[in-house]
Amino acid sequence: MALPVRDQLKYWGAATAVFLIVLWFLGDVLLPFVLGGAIAYFLDPVADRLEKMGLSRALGTACITVVALLIFVVMALLVVPTLVNQTVSLIEVAPQLTRDFTNFLTERFPSLLDQDSTLRSSLNSIGATIQERGGQVLQTALASFASIINIILLFVIVPVVAVYLLLDWDRMVAGIDGLLPRDHQPVIRQLARDIDKTLASFIRGMGTVCLILGTYYAIALMLVGLQFGLVVGFIAGLVTFIPYLGAILGGALAIGLALFQFWGDWVSIGLVAGIFALGQVIEGNVLTPKLVGNSVGLHPVWLILSLSVFGTLFGFVGMLVAVPVAAALGVVARFAVSQYRQSLLYKGTSQNAKSSGDS
Repeated sequence: MALPVRDQLKYWGAATAVFLIVLWFLGDVLLPFVLGGAIAYFLDPVADRLEKMGLSRALGTACITVVALLIFVVMALLVVPTLVNQTVSLIEVAPQLTRDFTNFLTERFPSLLDQDSTLRSSLNSIGATIQERGGQVLQTALASFASIINIILLFVIVPVVAVYLLLDWDRMVAGIDGLLPRDHQPVIRQLARDIDKTLASFIRGMGTVCLILGTYYAIALMLVGLQFGLVVGFIAGLVTFIPYLGAILGGALAIGLALFQFWGDWVSIGLVAGIFALGQVIEGNVLTPKLVGNSVGLHPVWLILSLSVFGTLFGFVGMLVAVPVAAALGVVARFAVSQYRQSLLYKGTSQNAKSSGDS
């Protein structure tokens, strides 16, 4: 005999409460394990494909680990130092850029900005604010990872957790499947497949799109000769998962910097604008349809809300789990709507009687 719905709600509600409490109190401790799990989930299809090619799971995991280690070494030696230096330089020159922009407006439109106007004062304060807050952000970030414990957690435990989870991923999934309630096993399996499909489309697909576009923007802008091109490309690629935001934010930043650096050289400014226009064309017509698909199931507004709520409540770890939770809630909501449309509450007794009469 199946448990009554009320008792089932109690058990699932208790499980949800335990999950939120653990996330609240142990968020910092769980960070390397959440990161390791995300990496393992991202790389599981690669390991599965290597298995289909004839490699064992252990050998496939070893190959992935070696390639990832080589990429990490190259990033640590070449990309990360340049990215940090450009970010610091951009923060330092922000006040000068703001002053140059103010002088440009004053020269071109003298009636727009008076010497003592509120708008001019606001523009002058923007650069100083960026410099001050940017320095604080960098100092906070460095202080957060300055301790040896945090460095060990992030750079040792995360790869180890990812490797072990990747190695045992299929066995873990089979073990969880064996613990499902027998009465609800088909429904839970279907919901899990839908959640996995949504996450695979979004995390793996959009993660790959962000990586490709970020690399493209950074390399293209640096080839054009734009200062801070690596930073702009990194920012644009990082927020590409929100439709149009990456192109708008990165494009506005890149074109603004290009106007200061290449003023009068309209060819270079046009090349910078063309880089982002081409990136949008490639993303909309090639990358997103091929890697993500047309129906992901995560609306941008729902995603932003989830990131904001979980980030505020649970910090950085909350932002990491926001996407899976949002995907799960979206799938459950769609399932609940489909069940509602089949219920008497939606159809009503008159519709039910009409169906009986027709039969």
